[in-house]
Amino acid sequence: MADSDTTELPPLRIVLAKLGLDGHDRGLKVVARMLRDAGAEVIYLGLRQTTATIVAAAEQEDADAIGLSMHNAGHLTLAPKMVVAVEEAGLDVPVIVGGIIPDDDVTVLLEAGVAAVLGPGASADDVVAAVRAAAVD
Repeated sequence: MADSDTTELPPLRIVLAKLGLDGHDRGLKVVARMLRDAGAEVIYLGLRQTTATIVAAAEQEDADAIGLSMHNAGHLTLAPKMVVAVEEAGLDVPVIVGGIIPDDDVTVLLEAGVAAVLGPGASADDVVAAVRAAAVD
């Protein structure tokens, strides 16, 4: 691990999940390991989750952030629905999205309330910094 200030997380609890029918979870497993290695407690829900199951887990686990992996081009529909579901549940838990997200869609997601967007090739330091910034704000 690098000696930067982004490599060590305060003890944060992060729920990671694949929302919808997307069946590609390799990247999310890599992110889970990056966060765990940085000191976060990771609650990995896995594939084919719904907004309700993710919100329930975030509430039950007292999560500091929710991380979603998107690879099926559903990010403009599913990520804003996740943000709304979190708000409707009365939770103050940021939603972070990673995956295959076209540059033109990043602003749309941020305007919809997504706390951070990470693309392919994000380093461990990038992931940790984005989670820390979102969870601490």
